Amino acid sequence: MTHVTIAARAETWPLAQAFVISRGSKTAAEVVVVEARLGSYVGRGEAVPYARYGETAAGVLGAIATAAADFPTLVQHPPDVMAHIQASMAPGAARNAIDCALWDLAGKCAGTRVAKLAGFGRPAPCLTAYTLSLDTPQAMAAKARSVATLPLLKLKLGGPGDAVRIKAVRAARPDARLIVDANEAWTVELLPELMAASAESGVEVIEQPLPAAHDEPLRHIAHSVPVCADESLHTRADLPRLAGLYDAINIKLDKAGGLTEALALSQEARALGLKIMVGCMVATSLAMAPALLLAQTASWVDLDGPLLLARDREGGLAIADGLITPASPELWG
Repeated sequence: MTHVTIAARAETWPLAQAFVISRGSKTAAEVVVVEARLGSYVGRGEAVPYARYGETAAGVLGAIATAAADFPTLVQHPPDVMAHIQASMAPGAARNAIDCALWDLAGKCAGTRVAKLAGFGRPAPCLTAYTLSLDTPQAMAAKARSVATLPLLKLKLGGPGDAVRIKAVRAARPDARLIVDANEAWTVELLPELMAASAESGVEVIEQPLPAAHDEPLRHIAHSVPVCADESLHTRADLPRLAGLYDAINIKLDKAGGLTEALALSQEARALGLKIMVGCMVATSLAMAPALLLAQTASWVDLDGPLLLARDREGGLAIADGLITPASPELWG
């Protein structure tokens, strides 16, 4: 009997320039790629081990190997494997890489696109934000001017001085739509000033202003700009606490542990009145392709990972002036 088999490897992709957020900087994207095989069919998935959650490439590869050891005795085709890993693996990069590879494999085995399997119509191009790393106001403004053809910018912020950064970018790009992402770096004391500066500059949404473990004050502060949960949100289990605290959630496949959970998470969040942002870690087009399905109905899309690399994976997504063309079958799905 033919069984699903799993192989995984770590890869390193240099960045075009250092990527800086409030917690630190990086010069390369460290990813893990899974290949799921069934007979002559091969599906692929990519995930990013994220240090913020204690993940490493070695740890993710170990978790994948442990999970894969059970497959020959438990399951024979992709849907069975998907159900098994949802029940047996914790959400995170390891489960994401396997889950996305299994969706790709399922589409190939069925001779159809994953979008159809997931209940979507033909995916349309979507506009992604482009991220400006945390820097001085002058440097961030200069970077904003240098990408004049990109209409949606995301500013990485870091706390003190952020009001000046926001105003500098707005002055440099009065035409641009703006998102700001504090990556947990603001404090309750800074929040009124920075919320006001964001509103004055026409910022559309603020991501994770307060630390995930200390975000309860958001419930009692007027939101002159919508506030989006990122580090505070992983899976559906987080939604009951976040409803009424945030206005939106940022769904990332690496946090949710794959497309399967992310699809269910999006549906339940909408039912609670939360808007959806679809985000990513810094990675290649292979990691972005599954998230493009979620992006079809999102209020904001932040899948610019390939734009931050020195080079992308062969056959990667076409991104022109911020508009992403859905993946080819050769890449994923």
